[in-house]
Amino acid sequence: MSSPIEVPSFLAQAAAPSAGPMQFLFPVLMVAAIWFLIIAPQRKKQKEHQKMLDTLGTGDEVVTSGGIYGEITNTKDDRFVIRISENTKIEVGKAFIHAVIKKTS
Repeated sequence: MSSPIEVPSFLAQAAAPSAGPMQFLFPVLMVAAIWFLIIAPQRKKQKEHQKMLDTLGTGDEVVTSGGIYGEITNTKDDRFVIRISENTKIEVGKAFIHAVIKKTS
């Protein structure tokens, strides 16, 4: 009488059927979670910042991302001219305006 042949455990596991739809559900759920937790709020924040930049004009007091406070004296295509003291003006890229301190009507 011969004894049955033993199948190694790694071969038995490899032959097991896959999880089916659950195999594809997890990555889809992960992408959805990343979208709603990271990407969507960031896009909303970018839109709000762009809207704020579009409404800025001469006379508005702003603060830059570097912490410089000043008043907008002129608007150019891609930057603002800001007066930071009586005889000192600087040009700042529009993307570097962090917040509006006082808006003129």
